[in-house]
Amino acid sequence: MNQLEALRQFTTVVADTGDFHQLAQFRPQDATTNPSLILKAVQKPEYAPLMRTTVAQWKGRSLDEIMDRMLVRFGCEILDLIPGRVSTEVDARLSFDTDATVARAERLIELYQASGVHVDRVLIKIASTWEGIEAARLLEQKGIHTNLTLLFSFCQAVACGQARVQLISPFVGRIHDWYKKQAGAQWDDAAMAGHNDPGVASVRRIYEHYKHFGIATEVMGASFRNTGQILALAGCDLLTIAPELLAQLAAVDTAAAPVACALDGEQAAKLALEPVHYDESSFRFALNEDAMATEKLAEGIRAFAADTRKLEALMQQAAD
Repeated sequence: MNQLEALRQFTTVVADTGDFHQLAQFRPQDATTNPSLILKAVQKPEYAPLMRTTVAQWKGRSLDEIMDRMLVRFGCEILDLIPGRVSTEVDARLSFDTDATVARAERLIELYQASGVHVDRVLIKIASTWEGIEAARLLEQKGIHTNLTLLFSFCQAVACGQARVQLISPFVGRIHDWYKKQAGAQWDDAAMAGHNDPGVASVRRIYEHYKHFGIATEVMGASFRNTGQILALAGCDLLTIAPELLAQLAAVDTAAAPVACALDGEQAAKLALEPVHYDESSFRFALNEDAMATEKLAEGIRAFAADTRKLEALMQQAAD
């Protein structure tokens, strides 16, 4: 047995990619996409025709509508190859507009349904701002399931649980990056690996809080830098993993490097934890107090917005 097969005994494996031709070899349950991954895919020769045909078919429509149609085309292709769900992201430029986020999410779902995809096979990805979490709460009430992304802090996770969102994606690697940069020459890679990794510790705290208090929201660790971070979260509800890291896990035999369950919901239920609740003002203050989360959330929104603009530019070129 290899490490990827062993990991599946404890955790649902999700592929983090827009390159759907890679999916068959790893057999993930679900798949996640984002603007950066779609941008990377459409610049490859095998995916450029998908973009061109979508733009040509809907020429004359607004650019944001054509964008949504292209995202759904990718999502449908992915769903043909996996048994579970695909996550499709709302435009990051709407991260501070609850009403606009809800409207775009509803349009994405309508496009999926028009393609014959059931609503339960789609997760709408939304940034974990206060406005995004509120949009997710409203969407969940309408039966549209959400994946709250760009999640770096405990307060974001608690607010998502309060909103009863379907799933959250706490970012392990980006948390790790921030603390490593802050530490500079004092950083010790060996000492800060595995369970001591600050990104891993953040997900563990969230997981234990959810399981202790019976919060149904699924926890899906994301944004990994190495397989050590992944294996340190074996037992998490889901882990979304880039193809390069999936390949690394598949290449290691468990006889040489065994995989053990690292997170246990039953043990979390026995912990002595205090209940936590956030309203809007306390959420904003808690997020503001967390320099890492504040910086990484803003940086992530800017990056996804920039890649969305690049995608729009490519689509405009295809239209011309």
